Amino acid sequence: MTYLTTSSLWISGVIFVVLLPALAMLGPVLIRRRVELARLRTNNEVAGFKFAVVGVLYAVLLAFVVIVVWEKFSAAENTVALEAGAVVTVYRLSDGLDEDQAAAVKAATSSYLKQAVEGDWPAMAAGGEDETTNAALNAVYSPVLAFVPSDARGEVALSAVLDQLDVITQARRARLVVARGIVPGIVWLVLFAGAFVTVGFTFFFGTENLKAQAVMTGALAFLIFGGLLIIIAIDHPFAGTVSVDPQPLEEALADFGGQR
Repeated sequence: MTYLTTSSLWISGVIFVVLLPALAMLGPVLIRRRVELARLRTNNEVAGFKFAVVGVLYAVLLAFVVIVVWEKFSAAENTVALEAGAVVTVYRLSDGLDEDQAAAVKAATSSYLKQAVEGDWPAMAAGGEDETTNAALNAVYSPVLAFVPSDARGEVALSAVLDQLDVITQARRARLVVARGIVPGIVWLVLFAGAFVTVGFTFFFGTENLKAQAVMTGALAFLIFGGLLIIIAIDHPFAGTVSVDPQPLEEALADFGGQR
């Protein structure tokens, strides 16, 4: 699925909502050539009940997975925004530290944002992480941990900065984890097997109007594989055409006076 996720959405779209439904429409035609209409009609009553059960079960599974991946995709967007907000907060709270530490923290946060945009995003698109960005985050911690507060104001500032650094660290780790993909391999297997079983069930019904049956099969396949296309498009939130971009981090860097 990684290839389909990272490739152009047009390629996946043509495969799932054009090619596969078209192939599904050929199914009833090929079956009718080998099996007489009278024999197929005997399946209608029994197969109809079974198809209803299969269709409902698969619809529930497909809808569940679509909802889960969409929630994870939305959570990834919120995570990036949260990370950007925490970085900006650290930048501003650094004024509560000593002058040397404050300058070092501001330089380090700017460097971290640049490296996250230039290093982490390409790495996440491939399902990995950028070690240079990890080093840049460590560089933000160094001047903060080196600060020794001399009064209550300094202690409060240090505590607040450390809290925000914790948010940054957790947010980055969360997006690195979700970048590897949301849907497990076993679920992909069940989704595709269920799709072919559900569509294949329609091949063994017998109707007088073969064209109408083929069109109905194609429409069902279009809906099922369209749902699978949605899952594929957003299964890796930081890869492919539909992805979470680093705009919040770029805007935060612009607030610091850096370049986007």
